[in-house]
This record gives sequence, structure tokens and C-alpha cells, in this order.
Amino acid sequence: MRRTRLGLFLPVVLLCTAVAQNSTEGLINEALKPSPIAVNLQRLTDEVGGRVPGTPAMQKAVQWAVDAFKSAGADSVHTEDFTIPFSWAEGATQMRVVAPEEFDARAVSIAWAPALAPQHHVRIVDVGRGASEDFNQAGSLAGAILLVHQGEMHTWADLDAEYTRAPGIIDRALAAKALAIAFQSTRPHDLLYRHANSVEGEIDRMPMVIVAREDASRMARLLASGQSLYADLSIPNQIGGPITTSNVIAEVRGREKPEEFVILGAHLDSWELGTGALDNGCNAALVIDALRAIKAAGGQPRRSIRFILFSGEEEGLLGSWAYVNGHLSEMDKAAGVAIIDTGSGRITGLSLGGRRDLVQRTSLLVAPLKQFGAIKLMTDIESGTDHLDFLLQGVPTFVAYQEEANYLINYHASSDTFDKVDVLQLKKDVAEMAEITFALADASERIGPRLSRAQIEKTMRETHFDDEMKANGMWKDWETRKRGRTQ
Repeated sequence: MRRTRLGLFLPVVLLCTAVAQNSTEGLINEALKPSPIAVNLQRLTDEVGGRVPGTPAMQKAVQWAVDAFKSAGADSVHTEDFTIPFSWAEGATQMRVVAPEEFDARAVSIAWAPALAPQHHVRIVDVGRGASEDFNQAGSLAGAILLVHQGEMHTWADLDAEYTRAPGIIDRALAAKALAIAFQSTRPHDLLYRHANSVEGEIDRMPMVIVAREDASRMARLLASGQSLYADLSIPNQIGGPITTSNVIAEVRGREKPEEFVILGAHLDSWELGTGALDNGCNAALVIDALRAIKAAGGQPRRSIRFILFSGEEEGLLGSWAYVNGHLSEMDKAAGVAIIDTGSGRITGLSLGGRRDLVQRTSLLVAPLKQFGAIKLMTDIESGTDHLDFLLQGVPTFVAYQEEANYLINYHASSDTFDKVDVLQLKKDVAEMAEITFALADASERIGPRLSRAQIEKTMRETHFDDEMKANGMWKDWETRKRGRTQ
């Protein structure tokens, strides 16, 4: 999952340091050596496949993670169960334009959207980009399928916009009493993908589909020519009650302050149209290989390192939220959380979660990574991955920013398969994340303090992250203390 990045961009010049230079070099060299990472990833993607919580594939993935962590040399490995409020699976979604032209439109349901019984001869209405003025100009929309235009995605900002625009469009569609929304795919060549617009594992508010880009364009052209188009639409999604899934946690025990800990994490779950290689199988394999490299290099940091593969990320960061709630009494002992979640592109920098106070010390810790290219530290807040609930608890967070590479075209798509992963670059990313994590855990002093609730809110307002929280429906959880530090 990837949502809007808000805040201040602050490049820093990396400073050289001789702290633990030999151990750092040994760890980086170990991470770059041949390892089982490609074989592990191929097993996860080709043999297990797409991994939606509550499915047999997700259960197999959890066992894959347990076995791989043990083989990597973890001091301990265990799983922690949590509950997702609903199960969801897509049936055979079908959309066909039936009048005055006839053709099939390739479509898939938005994830965690409700089912729609077969509907016949339903009016299609073009609502442009779905803005308020587009709805106002479209006339009566009651009972219609709303066709929403989306530009082709090329940048992170394009992907962010796809998520942030959706809630307002849904609000307007509901107010207009529309039957369903048909979002144009942001990918060319009939490529389809899966998104969820709900944010806490709840079933969404109305039926929605993503329609192949070319089919949506064809419908738009016909409507623009003055025709009135009608379609049959069926979305037989299968929705069930609560399901149990698991986070997988491995640990390297600290030598001096084992009760304090640093987390290196990624999410294990994925959507199922493809096999979840770039999002986020490659980084699940990275977390395991980082543990292997640290153990093989003989590293035993001052603090413990917890290597966590979260489930339920795609449904609303549910696994990391559950982990935080289950470990609230330990949050004062959390010295830092590092997360990676955007494929196998080159790491370009770290988001520090709005924390200007972390810049100077972090620049020293990442100095050994100059060999991989400039590392920029950014005092923004990234919302779309498993660090968020740690950040809302005031824990220092470090999210890897990466080059897009081939991530965006394949994001959540049927094309997200093992062959898309750049294994050589992934090995470099292992070295970088292993070094960052080990440095945080081995530092003589913690990188920074845990923030109070007032300090967290001040940081969110300074970076305008509160505006994003309001836009995506999460601010109420903060205000009511359902989510985040309470004092």
C-alpha cells in the first residue's frame, strides 16, 4: 500500500564516521554475498502465490516465513494472531456494454467492496475525473454506473492521487444514489489490479470496479459522441465474518539492553491477481536475508532486533496496528522502526516521520551507505505502510524511499510476478536496511526520544499530515484515541 507523502524535504550531506567501521563493512559485505534470497522469494511467489489474509495461501506464507527465519539463524521465531473483521474474495466480476453497442469490458472488483447481484441494461454516465463540478454537470445519476477517468500512472504522486481522490468520489456517488462506480485503470494494455478504498478492514460503502483502460476509453468516446450507453454488471463478491491471520516475528537478542528493541519490518500479505513479488514479497525476503546477514557477520547489537513480517497491511495496516496494540506496554522500549515496502528499486532515502530532531544522528548512522548512492533524509510523514501506528505512538520511524523502477506499472497487478524483481539491486537494499537497523540497535544512545501525544500532534500539524488523516478518514481515530498514543 502506498499513500500520500506530506511534509518537508530536507537533503543532508552525509558525514563520515569511524564508529563500528569494521563491523559495518563486514555486515555490508556479508549481505552482498550469494544467499538464499532469490530461492526464498521464488518459493513465496511461484509456489505460494498471492496472499490474502484468511486464505490457505496466507497460511502457507506464514509457515514459509517461520521456516525461512529459522534457517536464517534467528534466536527465536514465533507468530502472533489477530482478527480482521471480514473475509473477502472476488467472484467472477462481469461487465458488458449491451446497447447500443455490444462489447465486453474487462473489470475486477475493488477489494473489500460489497457484492452486486446481476444488473441488466444499466445506464453508464461519464463523470469525468469525479470532482464536484463533474458530478454537478452530469445530471441525474440515480441508479447509474459512474465512469471515472484516471490518468495513466507514471510517478509516486500519480499513485498517491489515485488513493486520495477515491473517498470524495465515493461520497459524491452515494449522495447521488448511483448504483456503482467504474474507475478507469491507470495502467495500459488491459492491465488490471486490485485496490482497497476502505481503511480498517471494513466492507466498503458501495460496489466498485476497475475497468481496463482501453475499454473505459472506448466507453468515454462513445458517450462523448452523444450515445447513451447501457451495460450489464455483476459483482459476485464473497463476504464472510471475522478471520484470524498472523504476524511472524523473529528476534536477534541484544547483548547489553535486550529489553530495548529495534524493528525491521515489511508486510507478507499481498493481493492475488499476481503473486505479490514487488509488493511486497521481495521485501519480506529482504527482512529475512537481513537477519541472515547480521547473524553470519557475527553481529550481536546492544539492543534486540525484531524482524517482523506483518499481515493485513493491504486491508488497512491491520497487522502492524494489532502488533502495536498488543505491545503497548513495550512502546517505551522501542528504539526505532524501519520499514521497506516499495519493490526492488534503489533506496534513495529515508522518511523520518516528521522528526527534525533525528536528522543529525541519522546522517551519521547512514554514512557507510554512501557507496550505494546519496542517501537523503526527509522530514516528511509517509502514511501508507506499517510504520504508521508506531509513529502515532511516538516511536522514531524510518521508511525507505525507493526509485520507482518497475514498481508502479506492476503495483497490485496481475503482472506482479517473480520475474519483475531485480535480485541484484534487492541484495544492495538488504545491505542498506541491515546496516541501518543494526546501527540503530547498536548505537550507544537511542536515536531519539519517544514523543508525547502533544508532540506527535504538533508534528502532524507542522507537516500537514493531519489534513491527510482527515481526508482518508483516520483523524477521527486519532481524536477519539482509538489509534495513537493517549497521553
